[in-house]
Amino acid sequence: MTDLPNLSPASFRTPDPEALFPATRSTHAPRVLLLYGSLRERSFSRLSAEEAARILNALGAETRFFDPRDLPMADATADDHPKVAELRELVTWSEAMVWSSPERHGAMTGVMKNQIDWIPLSLGGVRPTQGKTLAVMQVCGGSQSFNTVNQMRILGRWMRLLTIPNQSSVAKAWNEFDDAGRMKPSPYYDRIVDVIEELVRFTLLTRDIKDHLVDRYSERVESHEALSRRVNQTSAV
Repeated sequence: MTDLPNLSPASFRTPDPEALFPATRSTHAPRVLLLYGSLRERSFSRLSAEEAARILNALGAETRFFDPRDLPMADATADDHPKVAELRELVTWSEAMVWSSPERHGAMTGVMKNQIDWIPLSLGGVRPTQGKTLAVMQVCGGSQSFNTVNQMRILGRWMRLLTIPNQSSVAKAWNEFDDAGRMKPSPYYDRIVDVIEELVRFTLLTRDIKDHLVDRYSERVESHEALSRRVNQTSAV
């Protein structure tokens, strides 16, 4: 039963309790990046993200936003473009992310997807999203839908983010914010609080062990060069 002729036992990694349950935990404020998916002056996805940031700050987190204006379309320019570099630096800085997008034609917006497309699976020898936590939120112009959050969950899994179970979908978003851009008290607001509280808890629980949670045998036996070619696949697109 212990004979594994087709495998490489030298690359096995037995779970290390000391690594999974470190005696010393990080004490700095959780670092959270918020992305939103609309360029409108009164963008409800941005307003929702701003409400999320207020809650995060009240819970002791440090928050930063990325402004998607002037971000070129993915692959339309070199990745040393200033806006691309800014986005990638923020992703590298973060320990968690909030993605907030409108739903348009039953899907996330191009603005949202373009930001995600500029985030590489591998940056040098580092995976900038691997093992970090993610919360997904959407705003709807009409009745409540979950198409966009479901799509963003698929992207989060593909990018090896730990997407939390809870999520937010705000129906008729135009009716849920006052003239100052603040969200009115409602079950929709309460759900955003639920989502952000859960994100902070998951981040605190996992940020010191994230590399162990997504460590894979198949990649330990693969060369760095082969791994980089496979995950980036720039020639294929």
